[in-house]
This record gives sequence, structure tokens and C-alpha cells, in this order.
Amino acid sequence: MSKLRKWLCASLLTMVATAPLMAGSDDAVPANTGAGTNATNAAEPAASPAPLNPASAISNGNVTALLGVLVMKGVLAPSEAKAIQGAAPEAEFQLLVEALTRKGLLNAADMSAAANPEAQPAATPISASIASPQSGQVATTPQMEKPVPRTVVAAASPVRVNPVDPPTKDGLVPAFKLGPVKMTPYGFIKATLVHDSSDPRGDDFVLPGFLNADTGPTTDPAFHIKARSTRFGANLEWPDISSKLVLTGRVEGDFEGNFSRADNRNVSAIRSSMASLRLAYARLDYAASDKTDIYFEGGQDWLLYGSSILPNIVETTQLAAYFGTIYERSPQLQVGLVQKLGGSRNFKFSPAFAVSMPSEGNVPADATITSCSIPATFVPGTTTTIGCTSAVTDGTANQLGYGERQGSDSNNLQYSARAVLQFQLDPAPAVSPAQILVSGFETHRESIVLHSAIAAPAGSSAAAIANYAAVKAAFPTGASGRSEGYGGQVGVQLPTRWATVVASAYRGGDLRFTFAGQTLSYFSDAGGLTNTVTAPTIDRSGTGTLVFGTNAAGQIVVAPQRPIRAYGGFVQLGLPLSRWFNADPKGHNAGWQLYFYHGLDEVVHSDFAKAKDIGADGAGPYKSTLNAVTLFYRLNPWVQFAFEQSLYSSYSLPNNAGVFTPNTSVAGVPSRTWRDLRSEFGPIFTF
Repeated sequence: MSKLRKWLCASLLTMVATAPLMAGSDDAVPANTGAGTNATNAAEPAASPAPLNPASAISNGNVTALLGVLVMKGVLAPSEAKAIQGAAPEAEFQLLVEALTRKGLLNAADMSAAANPEAQPAATPISASIASPQSGQVATTPQMEKPVPRTVVAAASPVRVNPVDPPTKDGLVPAFKLGPVKMTPYGFIKATLVHDSSDPRGDDFVLPGFLNADTGPTTDPAFHIKARSTRFGANLEWPDISSKLVLTGRVEGDFEGNFSRADNRNVSAIRSSMASLRLAYARLDYAASDKTDIYFEGGQDWLLYGSSILPNIVETTQLAAYFGTIYERSPQLQVGLVQKLGGSRNFKFSPAFAVSMPSEGNVPADATITSCSIPATFVPGTTTTIGCTSAVTDGTANQLGYGERQGSDSNNLQYSARAVLQFQLDPAPAVSPAQILVSGFETHRESIVLHSAIAAPAGSSAAAIANYAAVKAAFPTGASGRSEGYGGQVGVQLPTRWATVVASAYRGGDLRFTFAGQTLSYFSDAGGLTNTVTAPTIDRSGTGTLVFGTNAAGQIVVAPQRPIRAYGGFVQLGLPLSRWFNADPKGHNAGWQLYFYHGLDEVVHSDFAKAKDIGADGAGPYKSTLNAVTLFYRLNPWVQFAFEQSLYSSYSLPNNAGVFTPNTSVAGVPSRTWRDLRSEFGPIFTF
């Protein structure tokens, strides 16, 4: 048992032993005998200890003093201590025990000892074991009325949207209740001023350059001020009669949705962004033993692939999407296991598996015949093929109206998995545990061409018209194309008292939905085919086409569709400046942190060339990088200011025909390099 655990047990024993039990109370916890029912209770998971006597009115002064010491030692955060002190007097002690249990500092055996103070040696009174933060020596001061500051500022913590540690039963301190359901709201209000040296798309976030091909006569610099990154949510907990079952959930949203399209909002569109759902899930945890937690989750949550390793940056609308960060939120059903392995580093292993909505992020489209032309050689009374023009309409409205189509049309689910090894790399106070993880996914997509959309464009040659007629005859009910999406990732999060390193590396095919592969999805491999023609699909706007051709056997077939392969990743270094200089954790200089980020997302060159081989507008970005420096200053636990200076860069390649100019130009000059020097500053108010 560590020195800290011994000290905690001694302090708790003193509190229980010296507390005046209510006369005639039957609520006192009996001693565990190690046999029968009590032996079973002793084997309960550490996350759900048998509650100590709530009627044993532990003096508020004792609890307050112990909270002060725990804050000073970095065991509890000031906000955690405040939450415990804000509870009803009879609940403070139990909340303190639960908090220490969640942190792995107490277990069932410790609780058994605390429940039997008469069987334990006398403990040093709490008031005599309070260390002076200035001298580090033991002081014999009387009871403390307020928590004293801990000796160190917290280290730089990784962003963890997929935590490993399971929730604790009755661990949610509710702000209010909806019947028996506990609810605690949370969120932040964020307003930032942004300047981009090049913003050809006009967005208040950054996408790879050259998606618009040309920036216009200038680099198109722009200012934005936005508040739509503001976020709101609530944590939930439901009751259950079993001490082994924990039922929790979360609902979260923001205002990053589309801007309203309404006549009364056309002038004021910039302030009319719509609220949108981010997360909505419920989770059931079963404590199979004191070391094993099995859980099931259903709803919309972060994907297991990619999302477990995220950077800490200011720009969160895209969060370095297509610049080295992969992530996504999606409807899913998930099962997992958290296994405590123990050891001095508190090792834990957590595998998880999920089935989710198959998604590609390819915007569906409307493919319709808009016009037809009669050839000049037309002779009345003879059979003549009339050339028609098919138009593909941007289907964003369809995507919003119907959701993902190419994924669901494949008639398959998406499968993802993750395995995490968590351990305490640095045992210093206020340092998060480290993680090493691997994740992966596999899915399919399918696109559809209507029979009516197989039509020769107006003005086609006689040979082309004949090829289209042959394809239309070969596919009398239309056609479809299919491809696979897959990916693998490795990542590490290594927090220490001096610096925190977070790194991710990925590789896969068709990573568009997870924000990689330079927005590209798939291509039609027409190698070896002759007499090729194309037809628009109903699933994707822009270049969403199916390619038909004649193979070596003389058969008219659909060209195979291949996933566009990509690779990349990022590394971020976080420096807790305030901790370096031993700042007062209660002072205004306790929240200085500095981060350095480098990210890369790149498409395999051969796949890029094949994907961009059809059409004269085939050039575009094959690689993008992001270098960013972010400085955070926390005024107090609720108010933070942030400044970020970043450089976004994209690089283009010509298509197989050697075309890249004038399609990729910056400020009217042909170029294969685009850069955006972006500055963003603003406050973040949390609640």
C-alpha cells in the first residue's frame, strides 16, 4: 500500500472513529468477516464500495480539513473539492470516499477497514497531519476552514472524448433531477476573431487549398468573427437497484449547423446558424468484478477509429480536418471491456468493438436529362440515336433530407474496433495517465446510375453515340459500382509533469468521412477497357460518375471502383508553462499552457493521378500540412483566453494528362502551392 493510501486510510479511520454515531441507529456498516455474504460484499468492485454510515455525522470541519490536504497534494482538483463541500452535510463524507475510489486510491478492502475502526491502530488526527504548502513540514494547526492550494499546477492533459475509465455508480453530482434521473449541464461559450491570409471558399474554417482551383485576382484574405462554436450538453445518470449496474448518458449539441435559408434571414444570415446534434447516447456498465467492467453503449458517439487521439487547438469547427487529424461522430452500437491489470503504474486494458452507420460523406445528387439534340444527319423514318445531356445537381439538400446514401446503399454495416493500454507514466500529482492505442475500421459504399442517365452528351460523335447505345442496351435496368473503405491507426498520449506528447499515424482507403484523403473518396479504374463512356450517379454531385467500357473479352462492363488510399497523422507537444515556474494554483497565473502542432494528410500519388485523369479540371490538392502554435491563458476555472497562429498549406499535382494550370492558381498566377496564414483569438467561458 502506498504512503498516500496509508495516510488516507488513517485519516478516514480517525474520522469514523471519532464521529458520534446516532443512538439506536441500525445503519452502521458491520464488519466484513471474510465468509458468506460479507465476503461477497468485500469482493465488490472498487468503483462501488458499500456506503459508509450516512448518519454518522462526520464533523464538517474534519471533511473540510481533509479536502484541503487532498487539494494541496494534487489528489483532488479545487472544483472537485468545492462540489463535495457544496453537498448536504450528511453526504459530504460519502462523496469524498467515492471521489477517492474513482481515482483508484481506495478499494473495497480500505472501505472495510474504515468501517471497522476499533480493529485498527490509532490514527494520527487530521488536524495534526496537515502539511504547510510553504515549508513542506507537518503543521499542528487547528482545523482548516477552507481548502489550501495544492503544491503544483496540473500538467497538460490530452483531449479525451473516448475515455477508458468507466463511470462510478452515483458518481454524478446532479445540478437538478428529472424525477429519479440525475442531470448536470455543461458547455462553453466561445467567441473568436479570425483572420485568414487566403480564404477562397469564404468559410470561417479551413479546407485544403485548390478545391476551388483558383483564388481569384488576390489571395482572397478575410476576417471572420464567430460564436457558433458555442457548445452545450448534459450528463445523465439513471438509478438501478443493482450495485453492479451503472446507467449513464450524454446529450450534446452546438451551433455549427448550416445557416438558415429563409427570406426573413437572408440579410442576417451570419447570426442565424442552426443548432445541431453532436452526441446522444446511453451507456450501461456492469461491474463483473472489482477489476472488470463490461459495458454496452447505443446512440451517436465518437467513432472508435481515429477519435481517441485529438489535438488541443482553438479552431474546433474542423479541428484540423484533412490536415492530419482523423475523427468522426456517428450513430452506433458499441460493446467494450475495461480490465484493471494493477501494478505500480495502475495498468488498464480496454478493447472495444462497434457497428455503426456506413458512411462516406459523398453528397448525393440529382441526375436528370436536361436537353437532347437531333443529329444533322437525321433522316425521318430511320432509326437514329439522339444525343442527350445529363445534368448533376448539387445534392446537399438531399444529404440533409435523407442522410448518407452511398454507405446505406451498400447494404452493409460499418465495423470499427479499438484497443487501449492505459497506465500512469509519471506518478507526479495532477498528471493524467498515458495511453497507447490501436484502432481500425472497415466499410463499403455503392453508387447507382439510372438507366435514363446513360445518355450521350449533346454534340457527341457518331462513335460515342454508338458506345452509349451499346452500354444502355447492356444495362437495361441501370448499373451500380461498389468499393471498400478501411483504415488503421496507432497513437500515443504521454503526459508528464514537464511536457505532454500526443501523436497519431493512420493509413487507409476512402477516408473522406473521417476527414482524411484530401476530401477524395474513390476512383474508377478503367485500365484495360476500350470504348469508355461515363454516366452520372444519383449518389454524388460533381465528379460522381460510373465508367463503362469493353474488356479484352469483348464484354461491356462497369470499371472497378477503387478506394483512394491516403496516409498521415499529427504530433502535438504541450508545455505546462505555469507548472514549470511553480505558479500558485489559486492565482491568476496558474493557467498558461503552450502547444505546438504539426499535421500531414497525403494521398497516394498513383491513386490521385487515376482519380483525376478524367476531365480537364482534374488537378487538385494531393497533400496538405498544418503547423500551429497555440497559447492558452486561464484566468480562473471558468474563463480562458486563447491565441493560435497557424499555417495551412496545400500542394497540387497534375492529372495524368499533365494538366494543373491554369486550374490551380493563386492570385491569378499558376501555382502548385497554396498557403493560408491564419490568426485566431478569443475567450472561452465554460460552465
